[in-house]
Amino acid sequence: MKRNMMLGALIGLSSLGMSTAIYAADSMPDKKVTAPQVNAALAKAVASEFRSTENKLRDQYRHPAETLAFFDVKPEQTVIELWPGGGWYAEILAPYLASKGQYVAANFETKPAEDNRQTAYYKSAGVKFEKWVSDNKASVGNVQFVTLDPPAKFSLGKDNSADHVLTFRNLHNWAMKGELEGVFKAAYDVLKVGGSLGVVEHRANVGMAAESGYMEQNQMVELANKYGFELTANSELNANPKDSKDYPKGVWTLPPRLAMGDQDKQKYLDIGESDRMTLKFTKTAAK
Repeated sequence: MKRNMMLGALIGLSSLGMSTAIYAADSMPDKKVTAPQVNAALAKAVASEFRSTENKLRDQYRHPAETLAFFDVKPEQTVIELWPGGGWYAEILAPYLASKGQYVAANFETKPAEDNRQTAYYKSAGVKFEKWVSDNKASVGNVQFVTLDPPAKFSLGKDNSADHVLTFRNLHNWAMKGELEGVFKAAYDVLKVGGSLGVVEHRANVGMAAESGYMEQNQMVELANKYGFELTANSELNANPKDSKDYPKGVWTLPPRLAMGDQDKQKYLDIGESDRMTLKFTKTAAK
């Protein structure tokens, strides 16, 4: 089983045009930073009553204030969030940016596709998110939308127009479909020089395939480097040493998904959400 998982991981990397070298966990560039300073406006957005109680319960695992401060997201900037899904981070980012900045949602395709490329799940989630934005306009302000629908639509907007592109727990989705390279390139193109790509993703052990929901940290750094990014900081804010990463249904075995239902539910609740890498890549020059 382990051999098959290793083979799957290597094949997946080859399809991305990446090296199949295996890296030790301690071979990451030493870019770790101390606890970031959370500004008052960000602290207010995270503590706001606008956020649902259910979403706030996840803060103990996702550390949104510290994570966004680590990415150096300021209220006057233009920030693109890739596939906001149910809006967990949008609930913070959109109000935070509403007065002085610009929140851009790179949403799922919501229009019917002739080739049925988009699944009903993604379309439904995209429509639901659009409705949420419309219903909460007074709080979220003038949210802008672009459609991220690989492989047909990779563009995230005008080149050199955004301060940050952020993605939370999405890399494995694109990797499983061979679309990850296009996403990294699109992020690079839309960012200003000095802008950054912020990544939070389930962190794999060496040899795990993307189908597990986990991705290898060093391999993501290598891919970002390929498209011109420099890793300027990494953080253990969202690490979880309890996560053994060897579950029957991959990362979805853990909360909040709990894919095993009631089977060993308390065990997985005690582990908590996944072990995650938190990486900041900077566009240091126009490519």
